[in-house]
Amino acid sequence: MKFNSNKTKRLVTTSILAVTAGLFFAAEANAGGFYLQEQSVKANGRAWSGEVSEQGAEQLWWNPAAIGGISNMEMFTGISSINPRGKVTNLDTRVVRAYPAVPTAYKNLPVGGTQTVRNPVENGVLPTGAWAMPINDKLAVGVVLSAPFSVVTDYDPDSWARYSADETNLLNLDLQPTLAYKVTPNLSLGLGLNIDYLKATLSNYLPDPLPGYADGHQNLKGDGIDYGYSVGLQYHNDKYDFGLSYKSAIEHKLDGTLTISGLTSPVSVGAALNKTIDGAKANVTFPWQANIGFRYHVNENTTFNAQVTRFGWSEFDYLTLSNLGSMGTQKLPFQYEDSTAVAVGIEHKLNDKLTLRGGIQADETPISTGHRDPRVPDGDRTTLATGATYKLNEKVSINTSLGYTMFKNVPIDKYTAAYAGTPIQTTILTNGQLKDASALVFGLGMHMTF
Repeated sequence: MKFNSNKTKRLVTTSILAVTAGLFFAAEANAGGFYLQEQSVKANGRAWSGEVSEQGAEQLWWNPAAIGGISNMEMFTGISSINPRGKVTNLDTRVVRAYPAVPTAYKNLPVGGTQTVRNPVENGVLPTGAWAMPINDKLAVGVVLSAPFSVVTDYDPDSWARYSADETNLLNLDLQPTLAYKVTPNLSLGLGLNIDYLKATLSNYLPDPLPGYADGHQNLKGDGIDYGYSVGLQYHNDKYDFGLSYKSAIEHKLDGTLTISGLTSPVSVGAALNKTIDGAKANVTFPWQANIGFRYHVNENTTFNAQVTRFGWSEFDYLTLSNLGSMGTQKLPFQYEDSTAVAVGIEHKLNDKLTLRGGIQADETPISTGHRDPRVPDGDRTTLATGATYKLNEKVSINTSLGYTMFKNVPIDKYTAAYAGTPIQTTILTNGQLKDASALVFGLGMHMTF
């Protein structure tokens, strides 16, 4: 087997960078993509069906106008335990080495390894909280802390999915300081600044260019702080609460480090594929979000809720990796599509102490067939939820919630290529399935007025 070592080194290094660029956000997951909706325990209990239209600090994430006209200082804290279950099963994933030097019998091989992975998305705990206070009878200020785009998945080193996913740890923290102004007795406007921190640790294995050698491994880490905005309005009368809001897309600019190790074949060693690259920069845009909803007060004790959310996932179209010296700029497409979530719910006040609620939400995935990989598989989902508020006294209430989400079985079918565009391109023809996926979410929170 003969290779031009200088040419191979140049081409392979370039293509390795292109392939590993996808590690920054190959996370194709959660709540329509990888968005987490559990930003309020009270909201969890009615399947996020009335958040944009209800007044109060607990609705700040969905609408900055929610604190317009509040009469007292408010604070809430909450925590949600998210417990996903499911199987990621291989059907016929193949590793294709099509270059001439590989014997015919080794050109197209099954991936091997463990063929069914159970529960690759790890259990998680999501805290959230907000504070708001009136400045006068028209102006209010507040702040909400949330973690809207976060996910953790982990596959074993011998998993059939190892060439697409090993570890995914995506942490997103959003701090939203807010101003709201009550324009008229019925109408409030709000504006928020979203200060958004993102940290990503992502890894996967690499098939060696030559069959029979051990897999290599690549790991990518990056973080950064970027900014967006939120605007909204609310209208209230005796029978209806109406809300409308928009959260901007946020372009994230991350500083990262890429490490490639463990490749041992003569081609890998000759091309110096094992390396660490410091100072790589990644640009990727998270989606905008538009919410519209209302609450209808059937009587003094019962309220019907409805909400529609449109997510601008098409903003999450590609990743740009730069600061690579002579390697130029690399782009990888994701091809997400805009998606919609629709929710309805009901609340009923049983007595002065106890309020019960429930709801249902249908949420479509932004990931289309042909673009779903194992890193965080996602499908259309339906969530059933219930919850309650117990009023301890005039100032303190306890919120609880329980939600059950069912995911549609979907194919895992995004092809990947190591060493793309070089004489030793190795293609992973992914052919798997997400099956029997669901999630239980438990929430506990407290709301206080002062």
